[in-house]
Amino acid sequence: MTTQPKLPRSFFKRIPHAITMLFGIIIFVALLTYVLPAGMYERIQVNGRSAVVPNSYKVITSTPIGLLDMFKAIPLGFKAASEIIFIVLAGGIMFGFMDRTKAVENGVGTLVRKLGQKNKVLIIIIMTFIYGMLGVAIGYENNIAMVPIAAVLSLALGGDLILAAGISVGAMTIGFGLSPINAYTVGTGHKLAELPMFSGALLRSILCFAALSLMAFYNVRYFKRITANPNKSLGKNLDLSELSLSKPISDYRLSGNNIMVIAIFTIGLLVILYGVFNFNWYINELSAVFLMIALLCGLVSKMGATQMSETVLKSVSIAAPGAFMVGFATSIKVLMEMGNIGDTISYELSSILQGLPLHVAAICMTISQSVINFFIPSGSGQALATLPVMLPLGESLGLTKQVTILAFQMGDGLSNLINPTLGGLIAMLSMCRVPIDRWIRFIFPVLLSLIGIAFLTLIIAVATNYS
Repeated sequence: MTTQPKLPRSFFKRIPHAITMLFGIIIFVALLTYVLPAGMYERIQVNGRSAVVPNSYKVITSTPIGLLDMFKAIPLGFKAASEIIFIVLAGGIMFGFMDRTKAVENGVGTLVRKLGQKNKVLIIIIMTFIYGMLGVAIGYENNIAMVPIAAVLSLALGGDLILAAGISVGAMTIGFGLSPINAYTVGTGHKLAELPMFSGALLRSILCFAALSLMAFYNVRYFKRITANPNKSLGKNLDLSELSLSKPISDYRLSGNNIMVIAIFTIGLLVILYGVFNFNWYINELSAVFLMIALLCGLVSKMGATQMSETVLKSVSIAAPGAFMVGFATSIKVLMEMGNIGDTISYELSSILQGLPLHVAAICMTISQSVINFFIPSGSGQALATLPVMLPLGESLGLTKQVTILAFQMGDGLSNLINPTLGGLIAMLSMCRVPIDRWIRFIFPVLLSLIGIAFLTLIIAVATNYS
């Protein structure tokens, strides 16, 4: 009997489980503290935030991470990420209450019924751009409550949870990362560079629209592939409980109670938007509003105290794995701070850029920011840590300040699509119940295409002296 030769596994199938991947990065960062010298820039306060002083880098006494400290960084990571961890739980509780009332299922089912089964592709395109615009205009973690709705919608259309993540998480990450009005990256950069706020918006807007169009195209392509051959779905064996529709599309109608629950949710989102733009609300305020929405949904649906308590615990059990991943990923940031190598990495990468040709320097600046983003995943934090160094370096190389900020924004924004240390990404993927290893398999081709578009845009920006 002849045996079939065993085919080699593809690169994507070799991607380890998310826990394994993150623990590997934790070990790698700990080892780096023995290889890289500890270093530090001097810092000053800029609008209440700590910013780097250019040309102030100095080597300090090494602080290598021992075995005990490496494991100690894990609980410290949970402590540092407590706000994001709780918003994952709060968002899960809110969705749990809405799901128990059947408002989300009936709302999505009714929407698909009215738009028609023949318009599935159009719905995917429209929803990709809607979620992208949420990222552009509102922010990142602020939109976490919208992610489960995409999950229900995708399953109602015949897609899977990976498609749901593409429609919501992918589009919001691209919209936020390449937003022409991103206050955290572009806004901070323009303040540091003393440029008019959000100037140069036309080129950034074209780039953002092109990137979202590519995401919409890829979502539709993936949807057609898995509907033609369900075996090609990357979402096999993912938990679909409480997300799948329970009856045919033609049977869906909105009840009076459903309308009240959806109205409470909508008003809650409007309150959040008002608070974000007028009172600088952030994670804790959003968590509080999510819990208030959950309570009101329970009350108008006439749930008893026992029912509400059971719903809370069931929702927490579903959201807990994602919340755990957020804290686990944040351990990497804690290790960087303990080992004092974050500034060293920034300094060494900026030094590499000196002496390079103009176009190559701009592209390498984007690449270096992508690397730094895995160690400093906060957009505004990364801007304050690296742009004070990159801006004068860019000028010495002959790059305009706008080109330097554009290169920074691209490096930060695009790498966020696969950044396992970014708490917001892990949190939103968890709301779709998609592990990051499967997400990387789905989104990596999109990322490669977006990098090509970004590099072409940078070449154009350098050639036209973008300012």
